Amino acid sequence: MPPRWSGDSPMCEVQARVPQLRLTEFCNVLADAGFPARLDGQDRLIKSVNTLDDASDGEISFLSNPKYISALGVTGASAVIVKDDVAVPDGVSAIRCADPYAAVTVAIIKLHGHRKHPRWGISERATIDSTATIGANANIAAGTTIATNVTIGEKCTIYPGCYVADGVRIGNECVLFPNVVVYDHCVLGDRVTIHAGTVIGEDGLGYAPHGDQWVKIPQVGRVVIGDDIEIGANCAIDRATLGQTEIGTGTKFGNVVVIGHGTKVGPGCLFVGQVGVAGSVTVGRHVTLAGQVGVNGHLTIGDHARAGGQSGISGNVEPNADVLGSPAIPIDQAKRSFHVVGKLPDWIKRIKDLEREVKELREKVDGRE
Repeated sequence: MPPRWSGDSPMCEVQARVPQLRLTEFCNVLADAGFPARLDGQDRLIKSVNTLDDASDGEISFLSNPKYISALGVTGASAVIVKDDVAVPDGVSAIRCADPYAAVTVAIIKLHGHRKHPRWGISERATIDSTATIGANANIAAGTTIATNVTIGEKCTIYPGCYVADGVRIGNECVLFPNVVVYDHCVLGDRVTIHAGTVIGEDGLGYAPHGDQWVKIPQVGRVVIGDDIEIGANCAIDRATLGQTEIGTGTKFGNVVVIGHGTKVGPGCLFVGQVGVAGSVTVGRHVTLAGQVGVNGHLTIGDHARAGGQSGISGNVEPNADVLGSPAIPIDQAKRSFHVVGKLPDWIKRIKDLEREVKELREKVDGRE
């Protein structure tokens, strides 16, 4: 185990001075990253990235969604990243790029970098069992508890309040933000980031009905999380009843995502905030579930499928399908249904008017007989 360091540093660390960059240099950076770009306008010096609304002199912004075109017209930015066909205000330099959203990501990394974690070493105020194995250059804060037979890889950062239970294995370069809990025998791969308040490996909702009672089924499985995964704040991933709950390599979760026991999520998926997936679901690769999507248990969602916000998935979803609504149906059909529902008040009024006219006509006909 690496030596402990008694000087616990503050929770934040002042980052190095943000670099400055000329727009011509930035075009070269974009080209090196695979996003060819050209400069229209003055070769200005930029120091940071900001939104169109908040940007000021010396800052660069971007436009990828046409709905924000009005903000482009009044932005205070020195430069903007836009597509070839987008006009920019006089006096604002333009970086012309086919994918402004990806390009601004490059700008943010170049000018601001990633979050810098504080350096505690291994705090004397961390509780670490003697059977735990801690890799080189570990960064473990005060108030962390690491239980028996835990293995933690190299260059991991564990913030205050985290609890790592018996037999957990954590790979290299992982980050656990404050108050993350990893239950016993769960496995995290390399470069996993878990944000504050998330729980990995708690018992799933496993109860057997017996008369008027619910009898708890022991949850003896585990959770296995692959490499290069980021999990948002206050998520919960249930351990499997038997076997394992799996999260595939490269998958990203927003905040308050819940994964039921025994579910298997494929690689490269994106689950936005408040997604809930019940138990024993099989999710393919590169599946996108937008905010507040709910998925019933024991279903299969095919590769590259996408579900729009607040969809309720109650049946299997085919690969490459786009679904929307509750229950979720193909997105084109759902849009037509939403259009019809929006017209219902007008149609009801028209039907009532027609019924009244028919009644009046009948009364006139009856009066002539």
